[in-house]
Amino acid sequence: MSQRNFFQPSIRALFLLLLCSLVVGEIGKDFSRCPNFFYNKTPPQGVRAPRYQPICQRYRNQYHFASLYDRQRRVPLFSAYSLSPADGKRPKSVWMYEPQLAFSGASPEMKHFDTPVDQNVIESQAVLDDYRNSSFTKGHLNPSLHQKTLDNREATFTLTNIVPQKEGSNSGPWNKLENEVLNSFKMFCNGTMYVITGAMPYKSGDHWINNRVSVPEYMWSAYCCPSFKSDLLNNMKQFFPTYAAVGRNDPNSSEEIVPVNKNAKPSVRGYDVRRMPLENLEGILAKRLAMPISLFDKHCQA
Repeated sequence: MSQRNFFQPSIRALFLLLLCSLVVGEIGKDFSRCPNFFYNKTPPQGVRAPRYQPICQRYRNQYHFASLYDRQRRVPLFSAYSLSPADGKRPKSVWMYEPQLAFSGASPEMKHFDTPVDQNVIESQAVLDDYRNSSFTKGHLNPSLHQKTLDNREATFTLTNIVPQKEGSNSGPWNKLENEVLNSFKMFCNGTMYVITGAMPYKSGDHWINNRVSVPEYMWSAYCCPSFKSDLLNNMKQFFPTYAAVGRNDPNSSEEIVPVNKNAKPSVRGYDVRRMPLENLEGILAKRLAMPISLFDKHCQA
């Protein structure tokens, strides 16, 4: 056997191995590559639709959180993460996208936007131009203040973790809720706090920015803290091991789900947040999404 023939199969095998490795990354049929962001390593149950794409959010060769991305609406249905208080300031807003939504064989790492943006990227997900000249901010589902290291925080700046959110909500009542959850973790949780935050579409008729990206009518969030302080005051016991909230993203929506405080200052009026037990949120989501939803395994009961 010649030396040339001896190496040919090895080169062929190496090529096949390389090809296979390229398609193994963030995008998959499930969250099996990043189960640790869910309580008992179990993602929410009951969410069924072909357009929902699981993403293990990978940045600098590490998974930071998980998102379920709605390819049709070009927004995440939810992002799931374990909360860890930030050890530094909010990083500079340098935005990224998910390459494998556009090309199945692309890098598994989220990437900063190129100029110009590739047409396949534009067709597969939201891009920065969608938010320009709109009346909406880029609303984090997994906020940077809930992530410890600089890499953790920078990883939240991907548009696959973002929904169009009104400023009155983003910097008002919803921001207050994010800080409340953070303080609950610091004061009362003994171990990991698992958080799932998402967006709720309108009941009828989608609303869009740039005729491409769906605007949610409501934001929602729930946490699971399976290990918490045993000496909780009576007025705090209702908040553990789980609690949830729904926030208005449209001041003109009905008050069926979240009532409006008419005495709130004008800049935040109509962006109220309603706190509630986990079961109440799951009931609202089941009705709005037309599918049974269970966010935490065994309702976060250890």
